This record gives sequence, C-alpha cells and structure tokens, in this order.
Amino acid sequence: MPKADGFDVLGWMQKQPQLKLLPVTVLTSSNFDKDVDRAYGLGANSYLVKPSSLDGYEEIADKLRSYWIEANRPPSPVM
Repeated sequence: MPKADGFDVLGWMQKQPQLKLLPVTVLTSSNFDKDVDRAYGLGANSYLVKPSSLDGYEEIADKLRSYWIEANRPPSPVM
C-alpha cells in the first residue's frame, strides 16, 4: 500500500469506534515474531502467513470461511 502499511491500517482501525468489533485477519508474507506480536498488539484477531501456491490460498480461504462464518459466534451488531 502506498504511504501506509498494514500496521498503519490496524492502528487506524483501533481508533475507529464503529470498527471495534470487526474481526481482523492479517494475511502477510512476514513470519517474524516481532510482526506477529505487533499485529496482535494493534488488534488483529488472526495472523496468517501467505502460502506459496494457489492451492495454499484456496486452503486458507476454506479454513477462514469455515471458522469465521460457520464456527465463530460474533458479537451482536453495534447500532
């Protein structure tokens, strides 16, 4: 992203009351512990490292759908 990175976006999201309950999954190429910890510290709910193949992306998409849409119980919508 020009002029901003994912950490900037996470920091901005934390300051938006209307986004407080929005689940955030980080999909990144970094597998460094410092980046994982920083993302969670900025409010990420999940941290995934990008796979190296199309099949890997399809597998992650299926798992995300299964967890966040089928298994997870989200909070009530904010009015």
